[in-house]
Amino acid sequence: MADVKLLGLWYSPFSHRVEWALKIKGVKYEFIEQDLQNKSPLLLQSNPIHKKIPVLIHNGKPICESMVIVEYIDETFEGPSILPKDPYERAIARFWVKFFEDKLPSVGKIFFSKGEGQEKAKEEANEILKTLDNELKDKKFFVGDKFGFADIAANFVGIWLGVFEEASGIVLITREKFPNFCAWRDEYINCSENKKYLPPRDELIAHFQARFQAASK
Repeated sequence: MADVKLLGLWYSPFSHRVEWALKIKGVKYEFIEQDLQNKSPLLLQSNPIHKKIPVLIHNGKPICESMVIVEYIDETFEGPSILPKDPYERAIARFWVKFFEDKLPSVGKIFFSKGEGQEKAKEEANEILKTLDNELKDKKFFVGDKFGFADIAANFVGIWLGVFEEASGIVLITREKFPNFCAWRDEYINCSENKKYLPPRDELIAHFQARFQAASK
């Protein structure tokens, strides 16, 4: 049996991407919670360049960066495919993954900044959400009708963004402004195939409420 360990944080969307892929493939793994204020020797040894989570350790060999890990899992383990088989669809999925990697940090800044910085972040986020809303018109998921690679990469906007809104009281998304995005998010959360993989929303909200309250003091 393969020895699989995941170094991560239970509340991290990046860790959750990897856990989701492992669960889809039915891979048994050991989750090792990390403390980023006191990074473990195993984390520093496994990811000496960036020193961050998540890190997958497979038979003693570390793999870093969440979507690189997801692709590795898809290629390494038996089970349902995560990346599309069709080369064109695979390229489109990778395009959207790159989009999320480049753009989503600016969305997250809204909840951890104030004043002019927050207003600028809101403007950038609205442009990003307009792009996504336009792309998702008449689409169930980002690539065809099957949940896959790009949708896993989009878990921050699919799950965490709504959690951040509720925990902070900052409203960014409405159905009037982004109807296609909201329809996709509803499908994302309520799809019977996905429900068993979703993190506990109430626990996420409680965690981030405490963080936002501490940051505001």
